[in-house]
Amino acid sequence: MNAQLLEPAIQEFIDQNIGADVAKLAFQKNPFDGISWQEILKQIASKTKSKTKLPSFFEAKNMIYPSKISVEQTSSEVTAKYKSSLVSGDKLLDATGGFGIDSFFFSKTVSNVIHCEINPELSTIVRHNFKQLKAENIDCFAKDSLEFLEENNLFFDWIYIDPSRRNEHKGKVFMLADCLPNVPELQEIYWKYTHKLLLKTAPLLDIAAGLSELKNVKTIHIVAVNNEVKELLWEIEKDYTDFVKIKAINLGKKTPEVFEFEHTSHPISVLYKTPQKYLYEPNSAIMKSGGFDQVAAQFNLGKLHQNSHLYTSNEIIDFPGRVFEIQKQFGYQKNDIKTHLSGNKINVSTRNFPETVEQLRKKWRLSDGGTDYCFFTTDLNNAKIVLLCKKI
Repeated sequence: MNAQLLEPAIQEFIDQNIGADVAKLAFQKNPFDGISWQEILKQIASKTKSKTKLPSFFEAKNMIYPSKISVEQTSSEVTAKYKSSLVSGDKLLDATGGFGIDSFFFSKTVSNVIHCEINPELSTIVRHNFKQLKAENIDCFAKDSLEFLEENNLFFDWIYIDPSRRNEHKGKVFMLADCLPNVPELQEIYWKYTHKLLLKTAPLLDIAAGLSELKNVKTIHIVAVNNEVKELLWEIEKDYTDFVKIKAINLGKKTPEVFEFEHTSHPISVLYKTPQKYLYEPNSAIMKSGGFDQVAAQFNLGKLHQNSHLYTSNEIIDFPGRVFEIQKQFGYQKNDIKTHLSGNKINVSTRNFPETVEQLRKKWRLSDGGTDYCFFTTDLNNAKIVLLCKKI
């Protein structure tokens, strides 16, 4: 860590250029002697990225940032706060510390946090930042977390792990065994030091594949922010063998949208219906969960088709996703489409339909935008239909 970055004049310059085009700044002359212009530009780019993603860090004084890509890859403050709500107790080990966002918020709900980061420079930056944030209950160690565990032989209420994919597996199917640390391989070792693991994975990981690799999974949290799935969180508890709970949560609104169900292979009774007055589209967290029949059962909704994942009712309900009032419904036929859609700006979606949105827009010359929504889908009789709707 270059302490010269903390000089008041340099910090003022960084703050004055938040949001500036770093590529253009790069052509200017470095106004400061004895420090790399690239280092200063890196701070501007990274701090700019943190403004909305990490407001607590952005607002603190004299913070040092790693590369912009490190900031992009770290947890957001919104998801870090959610993770912190899942843990409690005396001691937590953040085994893959990184920039320390998760550790900082864990320190709000756990008495003592250990941050392990194998990169010495990043560990030094994080230690400095925690001092600026007055997070006095976090200790930083620049070493591999397994080495730390073996050397200190401490028992933790929780161990948190955010594995990274090994480079040689970047383009392949995402499996936990392809990550570092290899949690499936190390689970029995972790049980020497804790009875509870919290594992973070990217949304790309298939839930069924994760369950096939991991033992003792208690709850899977599918965390979306503003309807974009950001991460999967796996609560794993030693000796747990009961049903796995799936919790789909969409953050970013005043009241988070939450949907829970038990992961089961048993069939669930679903009522299929033709489109009624209202149409329901689940949020992205629910779509990732695969709990499509559970949605119909819990909310007492009709499902349009086994594979359409759209729901309907005559009475409006509070629903974790988008709700529409159906204005018109008609078959996927040339005359009907020209009559009802021609010349209008319209928001187009497809569910269980053989053509993509792009193909439909081109084929029927549909302009994007406006206040109308159009769903191209398949009904319970396997007929292709079009639903023209207003969003509620």
